[in-house]
Amino acid sequence: MKTLARGENCPAPAGPLTVTLAASTSVDVSALLLGPDGRVRSDADLVFYNQPSAPGVEYRRASTGHLLMFDATAVPAGVDTVAVAASLDGTGPATFAAAGPTAVTVSDASNTALVAFAADALGDESALVCLEFYRRGEQWKIRAVGQGYADGLAGLATAFGISIETDERPVPAEPSSPITDPTVNSPARQGVLAMRSELFTPAHAEVPGSGIQKQGSKMCRIGMNGDVMARAGSMVAYQGDLRFEAKGSGGIGRALKQALSGEGVPLMKVTGQGDFFLANAAQDVHLIDLDGSDGLTINGANVLAFESTLSYDVKRVQGAAAGGNAGFFNCVFTGRGRIAITTDGIPVVLNVDQPTFADPQAAVAWSSSLQTRVKKNDSFGLGTLIGRSTGERFTLEFAGQGFVVVQPSEQPPGGMIGGSGSGEQAGVGGALGGLLGR
Repeated sequence: MKTLARGENCPAPAGPLTVTLAASTSVDVSALLLGPDGRVRSDADLVFYNQPSAPGVEYRRASTGHLLMFDATAVPAGVDTVAVAASLDGTGPATFAAAGPTAVTVSDASNTALVAFAADALGDESALVCLEFYRRGEQWKIRAVGQGYADGLAGLATAFGISIETDERPVPAEPSSPITDPTVNSPARQGVLAMRSELFTPAHAEVPGSGIQKQGSKMCRIGMNGDVMARAGSMVAYQGDLRFEAKGSGGIGRALKQALSGEGVPLMKVTGQGDFFLANAAQDVHLIDLDGSDGLTINGANVLAFESTLSYDVKRVQGAAAGGNAGFFNCVFTGRGRIAITTDGIPVVLNVDQPTFADPQAAVAWSSSLQTRVKKNDSFGLGTLIGRSTGERFTLEFAGQGFVVVQPSEQPPGGMIGGSGSGEQAGVGGALGGLLGR
C-alpha cells in the first residue's frame, strides 16, 4: 500500500474503487464533482448523506466508516475532479485540530487497500478536502490534499459554488415612527462615530479565530496568545498587549549565510495577547500548513509570518553549481505549523507529475522534496533572454513529487533589477528573488 504525503499524487488504480474514511469523532463525508473551473456544475454535483449518488460516485455508511464508491468510467466528461471531503457534524470537537486526523484509504474491487492518507489540520478548520481524483489526459490520478475550511460542510460547499439556503423565514418588521436617532443602523452603538457606510458591513470586519488567518486577500490577522515570527516592518495595525522584538535574520548562523547569499528574512518576534494585522506592499496572501513530512522552499521576500514551531535555514538551490550559479539561495522551512506567504498576483499551483519548468523570477515556492536543476536557456536553443527586465538566462527545472507555486509576475522584489529577499515591505519577486542580478 502506498501512503501519500500532503500534496503527493499517484496514478489511480484501474476499475471501481472504494474510498474509506475513518475518524475518532463523528464526521459527515461528502464528494464534489468539479468542472475545469474547480466548481460544481449544479447542486446535484454534491454527494452526501442526503443526496447519496451522482454519476460515477456513491456514498454509503458502513460499520467500518464512511464509504465513497468511485467509478471513473461513469464520471461525466465535463467533470475533471472529484474531491472527497470530511466535515465535523457538531456533536464532538469543534475543529479538526482537536479531533485528530481522518484516515483515508483507497481500495480496489477485491477490497485490497492500495493508497492511504492521514488528513489533518492545525487551525480552526471544521471541514477538510482529504483527497481528490483528477484527470490527467486520459488517465485518472489521486492526490492527497488536506485543505481545510473553517465553516464546516456549508463553508466547503459554498467554496465550490453551491448555494446554501436556510429555512429561516424573515421576521416582518413592526411599523414604527421615522428614525430620529442618528446612531441607528450605524456602528455608533459600538463606540464608532455615527455614520453609515458599506465599510461597516461584515465583509470588512476582522475575521475570528486564533493563530494565523487571512484577513481578505492581502492581509493577515493573527489571534495572539503567545508568540509568532513575522517579517520586520509588516505590522499595519494591532489591538491588545503586544510586544515587538527585532530578531534580524534569526540567529548568527543564518545572519552569516544571509551576508554571503543575500537571502534571508528580516524578522521580528511578536509576543502577547491581542490581534495582530500585517501585510507586505499589498501583495496577495496565502496560508500553508506544514505537517512535518516535507519542507517548504521559498524566497525570503515571500515570507510574511510563521508560527514559532517552524524552523528555517538558508540553503543553496539544488542543482546550482557552487561557482557557476552564485546567488541561487532560498529559505527552507521545516517542522509542523503554519506559514503565511505573499505573491505578486494570484498564483497557479503546479502539480509536478511531469517535467516542470519555471522562470526563476516567477517560481515563488515549492516542496523541498523536489529535485531542482538550474539550466541555461541556451541548452534549449532559445537564444533569447527570459524575464522582462532582469536579463536572466536561466530556467528552473523541477522533478519528483510535490508542487510549485508560480506567480503571474517576473519582477524581482521591489520591481528592481537585482532585488533582495530581505527588504522590509519589499514587494515580492520569485523563488530566486532577483538573486541572479546581484
